[in-house]
Amino acid sequence: MSSSNRGVAYVKQGVVEVQSIPFPKLEDPRGKRIDHGVILKVVSTNICGSDQHMVRGRTTAPAGLILGHEITGEVLEVGRDVETLKRGDLVSVPFNVACGRCRTCKEQHTGVCLTVNPARAGGAYGYVDMGGWVGGQAEYVMVPYADFNLLKFPDSAQAMEKIRDLTCLSDILPTGYHGAVMAGVGPGSTVYVAGAGPVGLAAAASADLLGAAVVIVGDVNPARLVHAATSGFKTVDLSKDATLAEQIAQILGVPEVDCAIDAVGFEARGHGHEGAQHEAPATVLNSLMEVTREAGKIGIPGLYVTDDPGALDAAAKKGALSIRLGLGWAKSHSFFTGQTPVMKYNRALMQAILWDKIRIAEVVGVQVISLEEAPLGYAAFDAGAPKKFVMDPHGLLEKTA
Repeated sequence: MSSSNRGVAYVKQGVVEVQSIPFPKLEDPRGKRIDHGVILKVVSTNICGSDQHMVRGRTTAPAGLILGHEITGEVLEVGRDVETLKRGDLVSVPFNVACGRCRTCKEQHTGVCLTVNPARAGGAYGYVDMGGWVGGQAEYVMVPYADFNLLKFPDSAQAMEKIRDLTCLSDILPTGYHGAVMAGVGPGSTVYVAGAGPVGLAAAASADLLGAAVVIVGDVNPARLVHAATSGFKTVDLSKDATLAEQIAQILGVPEVDCAIDAVGFEARGHGHEGAQHEAPATVLNSLMEVTREAGKIGIPGLYVTDDPGALDAAAKKGALSIRLGLGWAKSHSFFTGQTPVMKYNRALMQAILWDKIRIAEVVGVQVISLEEAPLGYAAFDAGAPKKFVMDPHGLLEKTA
């Protein structure tokens, strides 16, 4: 068994690098021995927009943090208390670290597990303020509470044939799907998705899977809008001076939708030729209230933080935004926020992938890179490339091309 390991470390604002890191042990972040965990050989691990918030210096992430919470891997070592997994199993790792024992886990709210993070509810791998669990943008990683957390693929050979799609099960696809479900998307729905990045495209694809009649995707990035249109979605260009409502009316005949999804989060830009040049963190939420019909629902998988050191004003630094809540109240909107409880959806979405009901890798533009290429992947993602960068630490994915 290998005793070496490498991982992608956050060095400082705008800088990540691949470093030698300790080989994982069956220990929690505080050094306590745990026998309910497994050590995985990482098959694939993705760059997430949430990682970019840290790398841009928009969180309180410490230097040296090993990044990565979207992990697919092969079981290498099994703790003595693990009963349903064995060496060689190929598994998807929900980005939520969850114990399966506390009240919220038992209620399927695994995004806010009460035991895995001493500082607050909810844990995640390789993320600031989420419990200190080492990230999986690495060759090897430890996963606790393995019987509860891990989704085993039923046939490893079949899974490797669809690994580019299945690697999206750890976060991006369930997150987009959660946004669509919480927005009330169903057969015949008209849907607007704010953001044509990977999560927005996953939300749009999920809306299609749920039977939406029309899915509209908005962004200010021309390349991302082209990719969204190529994927079969209607698009609106938010850098134009025509309002969002006006552009939606050109498509639907009315300036409103049944369901809306915020796949942008707190680093949103304003709308219009001038507004799109500047950050305006409440823009998306306020615009969604404007274009969502009365009694409609708004799903918010886009990230909002409690502390943003790079914010433009003192209120936004503490996560306080100028939201037109009165408008949402007057229109009787429902809002749903928070981290996605991945396990609520990942098994069903795995089946949808295996039976060709969704081709998520194609929709989000999966591009496989090596672990060594991580800094280039981060730079390209930050520049707005219409790609979902998937790292292949051991060269296993290329063998399935």
